[in-house]
Amino acid sequence: MESQPPKFADASQAAKLISQLGDTFAVVQNPSYVFPPYAIYALASPKTELADGLLAVVMDMDGTTTTTETLCTGALDAMVRRFSGGEDAAATPALDIERDYPHIIGNSTTRHVEYLVRTYGDRFVPDALCRHFIAAVAWTLAHSLEPARAREAANALRSQGLAELLNDPRFETLCATMKENSADETIAARIDQLATSYRACLRMDSVTDRVRIGIEVYYQRYHESLRHIAARHGNRDRNAPPPIEPMPGIGVALALLKGWLGEDAASLGDLLAAHLRSMSDEREDAIAAGIKRLPRLGAHFAAHPVKIGLVTSSIAAEAEIVLSEVFAVIRREIDRWPLPQARRQRLKEQFAHPDMVYDARITASDASEIRLKPHRDLYAIALHDMGITPDQFQRVAGFEDSESGIIAMRAAGISLCCALPFAMTRNHRFEAATQLCAGGMPEVILLKNLFLP
Repeated sequence: MESQPPKFADASQAAKLISQLGDTFAVVQNPSYVFPPYAIYALASPKTELADGLLAVVMDMDGTTTTTETLCTGALDAMVRRFSGGEDAAATPALDIERDYPHIIGNSTTRHVEYLVRTYGDRFVPDALCRHFIAAVAWTLAHSLEPARAREAANALRSQGLAELLNDPRFETLCATMKENSADETIAARIDQLATSYRACLRMDSVTDRVRIGIEVYYQRYHESLRHIAARHGNRDRNAPPPIEPMPGIGVALALLKGWLGEDAASLGDLLAAHLRSMSDEREDAIAAGIKRLPRLGAHFAAHPVKIGLVTSSIAAEAEIVLSEVFAVIRREIDRWPLPQARRQRLKEQFAHPDMVYDARITASDASEIRLKPHRDLYAIALHDMGITPDQFQRVAGFEDSESGIIAMRAAGISLCCALPFAMTRNHRFEAATQLCAGGMPEVILLKNLFLP
């Protein structure tokens, strides 16, 4: 029987216990309001090939499966503008892709907002913070995507010294007006009146205060965009570019891994190759060899379908809207795939809903905001929900577009972690990745053979 580790240890004993867990460790910072300031995780031993076969795949949503990172970064940009006394729609972005994007993609919302508060806080105007905080909470109480988000918004008011606002008839009228008509011309005046009354009560001096205020303004802007997308779902001009799209090749990858293509996968070789050529500069002979392998790859997964887990730091309601839009686009893409009509029809039925594709969908609603990436919790939950035990982790491949996501995977015990950087994450550091595929899923399929021997 294995001896149990002690419940308590001094620094020397703790160091010895930690050293037994592995050779490489990640130091993960916690939000400023959490003790201790950081956590230390042992990282799974790296693998670049799955010698025992592929049993399961876990992948990120924003940036790996879809293009929603533009909505998230846009909401963060709007938050900085608003707090600086500006407007949302200025021609020049407030944030810098090279300097800021590595810090605002891939982590929790708290970590993103905390970075921006520390970086741009000297520009913030107190009156603007107060006005936009009140407006954001009122909007969330009127239009919340899920009840937990509304509770968090109300708690933010209380924690920042504005508890009385919740019982103010003027605030109740503001919420009711927003719910009935967000374009009502009286809304701005109502917000200004409340901000004048409560400005002196608002706690906004510390980084923690401003982060909590910023989170509410971020969510209001992001959720406003998602509600607009959801309202137009199914009624959009089919010739107009969709606001949210799947990343190149993701539909083919999901169908291939589930075993739904069989040897017909060969017919999609030119489509994958076109994506790959547009994303990276690869040798034509390597691409041709990958296309030749597709029939065998399709047949293999038809006989051995793979479990797929989706992991995101978005809350469940956000993920539902995003995936509904993404799957609608994938179904339209399938209409253009060079496959027999019967196969296309069957695939569209199989992509009718995300639950038909994913064996697990893990969101921020399944964990606390303080335990999101780069903490391991979301990926550990996904592995558990799919029934993957630690002795099977060497048969799992993980796909992420961000440094934080890769660290979370390795910390959860996944040895083969593939980074799929795109324009917004190209400046991330991917030392923890065991594979780097700038050509995205098309490269993983055509050139890496999905990491099978």
